[in-house]
Amino acid sequence: MLRDVNGLPTHVLVIHATVVFVPLLALLAAAYGLVPKWRARLGWAVTILAVLTPIVTVVSTVSGKALQETFQEKGFDPSLLAQISAHADYGGRLLWFTLGLAVATILLLLVTRGDRVSRLPSWVPLLLTVVVIALGAAALVYVYLTGDSGAEAAWGQIL
Repeated sequence: MLRDVNGLPTHVLVIHATVVFVPLLALLAAAYGLVPKWRARLGWAVTILAVLTPIVTVVSTVSGKALQETFQEKGFDPSLLAQISAHADYGGRLLWFTLGLAVATILLLLVTRGDRVSRLPSWVPLLLTVVVIALGAAALVYVYLTGDSGAEAAWGQIL
């Protein structure tokens, strides 16, 4: 289904959105939680990123699995397939951290809207901010690990 677009592997096209959106979501959601006076300005961007980022990450993961299957079907070198498998494992972890980050961010957005902040215990937004920062940090680590292992698999023997 997601193998190619106009003859190019879908995965190599959509991963760039993941590489940009995950760090943006992690950083802007953390800023949203840590600096309440910025919430009015950041809220719309954080909301859009919290919705789009998991979608793009799912498409990257599914299209990556399709590309991995293509490489296996074509009988690529076993050492390259092992690198691709490691890359896929990192990508799978990235997907879960991104989904968690998006859910935590949406919850943070919901509890900090308007008069809801004053009706909740003061520790709720703080706790969600800590969760967002922790999940964001993990997602950033896995963006790096996934991207590095993918780049090494794609370009390591060429450059």
